[in-house]
Amino acid sequence: MKAVVYTHCRPIDAEDALLDTTLPDPAPRKRDLLIEVKAVAVNPVDTKLRRHADPVGEPRVLGFDAAGVVRALGAGVTHFGVGDEVWYAGAINRAGANAEYQLVDERLVGRRPRRLSPAEAASMPLATITAWEMLFDRLQVPRTAAGSLLIIGGAGGVGSMAIQLACRLTALTVIATASRPESVAWCHRLGAHHVIDYQGDIPAQLGDLGFRAVDFIFATNASDQHWPAMVRAIRPQGRIGLIDDPAPIDVRDLKQKSVSLHWEAMFTRGLFETPDMAEQQHILEQVAALVDERVVDTIFAEHLGRINAVNLTLAHRLIESGKMRGKIVLEGF
Repeated sequence: MKAVVYTHCRPIDAEDALLDTTLPDPAPRKRDLLIEVKAVAVNPVDTKLRRHADPVGEPRVLGFDAAGVVRALGAGVTHFGVGDEVWYAGAINRAGANAEYQLVDERLVGRRPRRLSPAEAASMPLATITAWEMLFDRLQVPRTAAGSLLIIGGAGGVGSMAIQLACRLTALTVIATASRPESVAWCHRLGAHHVIDYQGDIPAQLGDLGFRAVDFIFATNASDQHWPAMVRAIRPQGRIGLIDDPAPIDVRDLKQKSVSLHWEAMFTRGLFETPDMAEQQHILEQVAALVDERVVDTIFAEHLGRINAVNLTLAHRLIESGKMRGKIVLEGF
């Protein structure tokens, strides 16, 4: 099968940062689905692994967002059949989606929304699961009670999904951060009630909107840089959630307000095969229904063409620029 791999950690401008190659077709076992990959999206985790997780000369396939078609089943599969159209984010400890075929445990896979094309669908799974798990599993935001949620990094993939889920499925007032005019417009289009500039004084801007403090904060990036502002902005007994890899922060800053800190790593359930691993399948299928009902929409932003090393290199470069909104998608080999 065709695949795009990396063999050593390289800057994205290196000639061998990403390489086209051919690998043996994989065979499903246990609860694996063999999926023919139709479209993929690119995430910051792809660039982080390429830069820092050296596969010691062995080719490694990245890619943690995909839509495809089930072509074969492991002996233990119960939820899917051959020909099913699916979407998923996969597992960080297995070969990724930048290949013609991929093995994925069925408990991490959902049926694709009927309303979306493969490319539109591929933009969503990782960001959707991350946002859903943070909001409803980690922060345990209420579905009906009033309150306020600050999303730092509203225009990125996870922020884009968090805005939609919080605005459509809860009674919270959602405040997102963005700076460029196009990013501000993007957050408003997704449903954010207010958008403030992360480059300014966040607590002061919240005060200008009438918020002395917020009940929940979901920081998707640069959380070490925004830590002092978050400590000031969170209400006593509030909750803060992080998904990035910040420089050291002093959690003792939260003690006086009795604020709780929550981490979200989308790959935890698959990596450790937790008893509730199939919850990610349930999340994807719930959101697929919301998409088909036009409650939630794709966060597809840019299509870069075929899945190959040249186009994936461009996608990695765009993500590393830090100026992306929504998700970059590639489709077909």
